[in-house]
Amino acid sequence: MKYGVLSGMLWGLDTVVLAMALALIPFAGSPDAPLTGAFLHDAASAVILLVYMAVRGRLRDTLTAVRTRSGKAVMLAALLGGPVGMSGYLIAINNIGPSYTAIISTFYPALGTLLAFLILGERMRPRQIVALLVALTAIIAIGWSSSAESGDGNAIFGIIAALACVFGWGSEAVILTWGMRDDSVDNETALQIRQTTSGLTYLIVVAPIAGALGFSARAALTPATGVIALAAIAGTTSYLFYYKALGTI
Repeated sequence: MKYGVLSGMLWGLDTVVLAMALALIPFAGSPDAPLTGAFLHDAASAVILLVYMAVRGRLRDTLTAVRTRSGKAVMLAALLGGPVGMSGYLIAINNIGPSYTAIISTFYPALGTLLAFLILGERMRPRQIVALLVALTAIIAIGWSSSAESGDGNAIFGIIAALACVFGWGSEAVILTWGMRDDSVDNETALQIRQTTSGLTYLIVVAPIAGALGFSARAALTPATGVIALAAIAGTTSYLFYYKALGTI
């Protein structure tokens, strides 16, 4: 459980720093800001993990894992968690603000629990269900009490984006749990596969289709991207603890 607690704390930090980055030039007011922010966040995280795994001498493990069936499942999870989940998350922040986004996106563990019950056959004891509901209620209360800060965009679009985030992250957790049952795919190799797949998908598919590639190239050279990189450090550490929690509990 301690891994999940640490992951949550660091993810909260990541959320705040990302919101700060999106409020800076050139992201402030730009329609390309959410997708570009998600792209640069996951790309920075992929680079951090590349260095981390290289220092630990584990790049060969990742190359081996990516060829397995479980590794390919992690790649599918990356598409749901990155281009779907993370993009929805930042679009929601840009439209309804970080507080309301946190309230809605917090429900992804509940969706993940439901999908784990339906797909993985997992069962939850009554006390676990009560604990989950208490945690969700507490985060909603915290987010609601600080919801004076809201986005300036389209509220309905922001809510839809936040729900896409819930679907993406909830589905990702279940697929990752299934993939990490294979001994060849541990939490660290799974995370590197996830972030690299997500970053490349943004670069090759999402950003060009959305017409945000030029903006992303310009934004990458600004101080705001340095703030995104700081968020990526917190986010990557949060992911490491999160994947460890998925594999453990």
